[in-house]
Amino acid sequence: MIFDVLTIFPDMFKIMNESIMGIAQENGHVTINSIDIRDFSKNKHKKVDDYPYGGGNGMVMNAEPIYFAHKSIIDNIDYRPKVIYLTPQGKTLNQKMATEFSKEKHLILLCGHYEGIDERVLEEIVDEEISIGDYILTGGEIPAMVFIDCISRLVKGVLSNVESNIEESFYNGLLEYPQYTRPKIVLGKDVPEILLSGHHSNIKNWREDKSKERTKIKRPDMYEKYIKKDV
Repeated sequence: MIFDVLTIFPDMFKIMNESIMGIAQENGHVTINSIDIRDFSKNKHKKVDDYPYGGGNGMVMNAEPIYFAHKSIIDNIDYRPKVIYLTPQGKTLNQKMATEFSKEKHLILLCGHYEGIDERVLEEIVDEEISIGDYILTGGEIPAMVFIDCISRLVKGVLSNVESNIEESFYNGLLEYPQYTRPKIVLGKDVPEILLSGHHSNIKNWREDKSKERTKIKRPDMYEKYIKKDV
């Protein structure tokens, strides 16, 4: 899967060369390209923002550099990838949406900054607006990284264990059950005996019960939806 990121801070995405994302790129399952919007500015100082019409605080990103950065991608392929604008105004990303996005072969992510982006280029190139939560960040780069990580792990070959996707939080509408590893006793606390029993059916039932219990306590909103789904 290809992710092309339109940004004014391309070096921020070097962190995506670490851990699972780094391995996914080395193995050819995922490609992450960061395209510097400043490279497409006609301003001699590579400026990509200006004061907003109508007055107000802050600066607004210019339409043209973004338009031409996008054009530099689509002019070299015979299809049009979906363009995602990372913004607090978008739909909040969830696991169901992530699964749908993972079916795409190529996505272009647009990272905004300052007070936003000239509306005209958003109308011209953006297909969907996505948020990672109801709070404000300094720019779209970190949300883009979250988006890439969330979608990439659903791409075939990225995770070595298929079950690790199926059993994780949100897939069945419940949070994940508690996890334990060696040593058997840590900080004076023992591992639940059932996990040492070797009885797979009982372990499975215990984990399901703990998932329900944890979800009911930590995310009652999720638990209500889960209960209604099963009615």
